[in-house]
Amino acid sequence: MNIQWKTPHHLTAGLAALALTLGTNTALAEPKGYKIDDEHFSATFEVNHLGYAPVIGMFLEGKGQFEYDAEARDIPSGKVVIQSASVFSNHEKRDEHLRKDDFLHSDRYPEITFEVTDFESTGENTGKLTGDLTLLGETHPVTLDITLNKAGEYPIGHEEYTLGVSASTTIERSQWGMTYALDPLMVGDEVHLRFEFEAIEDNGWF
Repeated sequence: MNIQWKTPHHLTAGLAALALTLGTNTALAEPKGYKIDDEHFSATFEVNHLGYAPVIGMFLEGKGQFEYDAEARDIPSGKVVIQSASVFSNHEKRDEHLRKDDFLHSDRYPEITFEVTDFESTGENTGKLTGDLTLLGETHPVTLDITLNKAGEYPIGHEEYTLGVSASTTIERSQWGMTYALDPLMVGDEVHLRFEFEAIEDNGWF
């Protein structure tokens, strides 16, 4: 005896609505654009001096934007540009030297850029962000440790959806041809970089 099962009409309609809802959610799960808030952006560096103590400095001018897919925990693209002449280490003569060709050569290379090439999620709010760092006209890959500190509508001011991000890495400046004072060792080769910023949702840039 053949028995043919028939799905009740109301169940069929319900399944169709569910499929439509899932399809809509999938379509909405796309990367969103974010622009770094220049009022909440800090880019610092730390390098050893003569073995006595690290010198800590920062760059005062920078901007950037990126895409972030919260559902996939992915950063498909992004770019940060820092003005090399904005270097500040709380010592005027040292900062003047840092801008010259021994170090940043700001007249010839006014911009330091980082462009995203890959992202690997390592946890609910952490990941490894890889990109091309261009400094002194040379480009090499760099991987940063990323932490998403907070995400949500900003409680004051612009009230837009905002991400709070921390990022850090260590590079060897000699890889980019910055070899001044390495022999004899006066200024360390390793440079510890740290970035702290807030980024505001802005889908108009891409």
